[in-house]
Amino acid sequence: MSATTASAPDEGPAPRPAAPPRAPAFPPLQGGARVAGTLALSLATFMTVLDTSIANVSIPAISGDLGVSPQQGTWVITSFGVANAIAVPLTGWLTQRFGQVRLFTASVLLFVIASWLCGLAPNIESLIAFRVFQGLVSGPMIPLSQTLLLASYPPAKAGMAMALWAMTTMVAPVVGPLLGGWLTDNLSWPWIFYINVPVGLFAAALTWSIYRTRDPGPRKVPVDAIGLGLLVLWVGAMQIMVDKGKELDWFASTEIVVLAVVAVVGFLFFLAWELTDRHPIVDLRLFGRRNFLFGTTALSVAYGVFFGNVVLLPLWLQQWMGYTATWAGMVTAPVGILAIALSPWVGKNVGRMDPRKLATVAFLGFGLVLWMRSWFSTEVTPGVILLPIVLQGAAMAFFFVPLQAIIFSGLKPEQMPAASGLSNFVRITAGAVGTSLFTTLWDHRASMHHAHLVEAISSGARDATTQQVLAQLAAAGQSAEQAGATLNRLIDQQAYTMAVTDVFYMSGLLFLALVALVWMTSPRRAAAGATPADAGGAH
Repeated sequence: MSATTASAPDEGPAPRPAAPPRAPAFPPLQGGARVAGTLALSLATFMTVLDTSIANVSIPAISGDLGVSPQQGTWVITSFGVANAIAVPLTGWLTQRFGQVRLFTASVLLFVIASWLCGLAPNIESLIAFRVFQGLVSGPMIPLSQTLLLASYPPAKAGMAMALWAMTTMVAPVVGPLLGGWLTDNLSWPWIFYINVPVGLFAAALTWSIYRTRDPGPRKVPVDAIGLGLLVLWVGAMQIMVDKGKELDWFASTEIVVLAVVAVVGFLFFLAWELTDRHPIVDLRLFGRRNFLFGTTALSVAYGVFFGNVVLLPLWLQQWMGYTATWAGMVTAPVGILAIALSPWVGKNVGRMDPRKLATVAFLGFGLVLWMRSWFSTEVTPGVILLPIVLQGAAMAFFFVPLQAIIFSGLKPEQMPAASGLSNFVRITAGAVGTSLFTTLWDHRASMHHAHLVEAISSGARDATTQQVLAQLAAAGQSAEQAGATLNRLIDQQAYTMAVTDVFYMSGLLFLALVALVWMTSPRRAAAGATPADAGGAH
């Protein structure tokens, strides 16, 4: 579909109404109001993104406390992910129906209530229900924080606004497991939810005090009930399939096969309906724009690879390198140093330079970092682990802002909330898919390496090194069975280390391949400044 088609919604087999009238233009915020607005929106964004990962390390504690198995406990994560994935692409329609500022503030307050209820949950059933509620109300928060932040800054500083937004979005998933582990170990698991209450109340109050006069208000728009039903069907099936695929051995499970069929068939019906309905609940015609299509694809695939590796590294450190959850978090925490230091420079210059060049720097940087990690071994020291982590922060600084500038280039003000919601939906979904696929690949590669190592040891007579290790274990007082178990643990450690370096190497190659996708977008250097300027007029 051409960009022309996308920008002329009145054409096609099913004519659509003309674009809604432009919202009144509001000037950018100034001085302290802009600082306070940025703080409020950043806190809300950080809180929401944090909640996607903070519960991961607390599942054993939650499961034990509520008397369920760890497998049942994982529904605490799955339920939030499914509900959030359904709600995010509805941002455009909800914004028209309720108004941006009203919707954002209400979402934050409802998120606070949901978090409080999660902490009070007496059993797993109520906790899952409250997590569904939490996921649904948090859907519009990330896209709207982006559009409201752009409206707060003048066009010349729009890149800086996006840099600030990107820092919170990229750093929060790294901080989540560290904070969640600390709260669970030192307080109790409900505090991973209670911590949202004061932060959310402060963010909501500050947002409303600054932005309440900058909302054009709600409009009466039709409800695409069929589109909404199809969205819930296919996104829900897909998200459950992704979250449970590894646990159920993917397509060896009938449940996963059924979910896959429902997701594919539901998506095809959803696609056909939304492209022909007069009032679609999700504006898929945005993908008819070249920059939106390739920019969103590049951002989402890259985020899926990035997020999958963000999950793998601490898992490997904790399970096979003897790191505690706190130490694993401390080792990965320095990723934010260069990200915070360089993001303002990227934001300042994204309007002056070709954003494709800046995005290329990010992808090459990620490729270099992952290549360095592919040389890790069981003897790797914390210092060697830290170096690529610090360098990764530089790649992160060049990642979000240029790609967002490409995605939003040329969009009309009234399209911004829908575009932000849709692009964030694809990105968040890609992150969930990446996590599931990469952890599955890690396990499969580890099984292969384990088999090869055992074969090498068992071929003919055991080699001298193996005999020496067994002799040392026997001298340490271990029985033959204990020595065999210790040796198997050592083999597993080597196998999972070799597997994780395989994944790092493959991920580096994927980032290099994504450079070509970035250069399939059009070179609109002025887009970074023009788009936010229009966005400001939309709020």
